Amino acid sequence: MKLANTLLAATALAGIGAAAQAEKWDMPMAYAATNFHSEVGATFASCVTDGTGGELEIVTHPSGSLFGGAEIKRAVMTGQAMIGERLLSAHQNENALYGVDSIPFLVSSFDEHEKLWSIALPYVEKALEEDNLHYVYSVPWPPQGLYMNKELTDIEGMKGVKFRSYSAATAKMAELTGALPVQVEAAELSQALATGVAESFISSGATGYDRKVWEHLSHFYEVDAWLPRNAVFVNLDAWNDLSDEAKTVITDCGATAAAEGLQKSIDYTNFTLDELKKNGMSVERASDHLMGQLQEMGEVMTAEWLETAGDDGKAIVDAYKGE
Repeated sequence: MKLANTLLAATALAGIGAAAQAEKWDMPMAYAATNFHSEVGATFASCVTDGTGGELEIVTHPSGSLFGGAEIKRAVMTGQAMIGERLLSAHQNENALYGVDSIPFLVSSFDEHEKLWSIALPYVEKALEEDNLHYVYSVPWPPQGLYMNKELTDIEGMKGVKFRSYSAATAKMAELTGALPVQVEAAELSQALATGVAESFISSGATGYDRKVWEHLSHFYEVDAWLPRNAVFVNLDAWNDLSDEAKTVITDCGATAAAEGLQKSIDYTNFTLDELKKNGMSVERASDHLMGQLQEMGEVMTAEWLETAGDDGKAIVDAYKGE
């Protein structure tokens, strides 16, 4: 009886010890639960939870429900959340390298973008480490196009239009076209369009589909301006405290998520544009004249980015172009 009691006590203590070692990480995300980025993130979270046998449980919080999009990176840096997903180019003002995926018209296809990202990644990882963040994985959005509530034949037609700004690149585009930039996170986009706070923006077909923008806007112009990325990163101190086994699980699950996310983004491109059409929007390639104007504007923006990004930025672009 005494031995049995001893064994029961030992088992209970072991259970308490296991529970004490188990850890839960909340993962803030800015986009709707139905967005493919959020779906990939949820699968990644389950992969980590299962792969660590519950040693580490990751719980996703989409739609900016835990932290707004603009707050996510700082929340993870400071340990308010241990892991999060964020559109990196939204932080280009902090470090130009975060905007390497938003250099206008440098790339216009998934293959070109993946080549650029493979060159830029070591530089981006270093920048994130300097911000107390460990890079896990990232997924590109489909190519970016222009949403308008009227026909657009030239950039003069954007003058005075309230233009959603979510990054340094989009703010600069507004400035160069004479549009009026307004800071709006994705979770707030539908309301901004409904209330007239925003009248136009540049984004993928995915964002337009997620937010049902056909309720407020009439035209989508394919311009393939850039393919920005959502990145998942971990607080660096929390990362360093993990067991080697847990780190391996996170890294492996991240690699799987990156591959899955890329394919989803490719598949989602045509689907979302078809859905915009089905719901009454005009979806077409921008005219040669408009594209020429946008590309001239892109050259100005690229030169400014290179100046800000310094030697690292030049090294990335030169390597991409094979110079």
